[in-house]
Amino acid sequence: MKEITFKAFAVTHEIDLNKIAIHCGIPKKFTWEQPLVLREAILESILNKDVDDTQMVLIFSFGSIVFINHSHDNEIKTLLQYIHSFEPDFDIGQVDRYSDDYCLHISESENLELTDEYVVVPEYEDFYPELISTVIAKSVALEKTEEQLGKIHDKLETMIDRLEKGNLRIGNKELARTTAKIVRHEYNTLAYIMILDKPDITWTSSAASDFYDRMVEFFELNDRYRILKSKTEILYNIMDGFSTISHSIRGLFVEWIIVTLIVIEIVLTVLEIGGWL
Repeated sequence: MKEITFKAFAVTHEIDLNKIAIHCGIPKKFTWEQPLVLREAILESILNKDVDDTQMVLIFSFGSIVFINHSHDNEIKTLLQYIHSFEPDFDIGQVDRYSDDYCLHISESENLELTDEYVVVPEYEDFYPELISTVIAKSVALEKTEEQLGKIHDKLETMIDRLEKGNLRIGNKELARTTAKIVRHEYNTLAYIMILDKPDITWTSSAASDFYDRMVEFFELNDRYRILKSKTEILYNIMDGFSTISHSIRGLFVEWIIVTLIVIEIVLTVLEIGGWL
């Protein structure tokens, strides 16, 4: 049984593929849905060693990197350092935080078999590496975003605790910062990872489309996407509630100031009429 190994990392929110492509001498201009594939001569120039023709690195614009048939940690570290030179905002020491390992086995079995750790197919097809890489790249990117959503929930819980204790004042800056985190989360997840988008090969090959759909279903990408979308909408509703309370308090404060000024004016008028002023 042959085996192809995959190791995926979610390292950041965005990677500029065109910047890396130019440095590698790749003339193609990449769009969001296309991964940058490094292999053969390009990999050899980066690693300064011979590489197998099955070894590849797929870099995705939404911040995930997938290493194919790279079993040596030194090779992965060297390649990560190379990518880090273009995207210095991610911490190389923390790349294992959002990662996944997977395998492709080619067997004589008649049916495709999917598990958490590997997929077994009866014969090799050229589209397998890209499609498997795309699915696990999106999966680890979602894992990263799911954790960040938890941090936003923790922040909102702190604000709710303050409301329960009677501290009704929430500053505009705090509201703006929290709203910005929610918007950034929505952009990184719903817009940039593009869970609902499919690789180009799936539109021209029914076999590729079927395989990709089964991988997506097994990794529950669509379900996780819908849950994140639903949670994001809930966050927006909570923020609307905070904003309404904050504006109501400010409006009430202004009304009391106006009433106070009117009372003062009436008192001054009475005092003036009575000759006390």
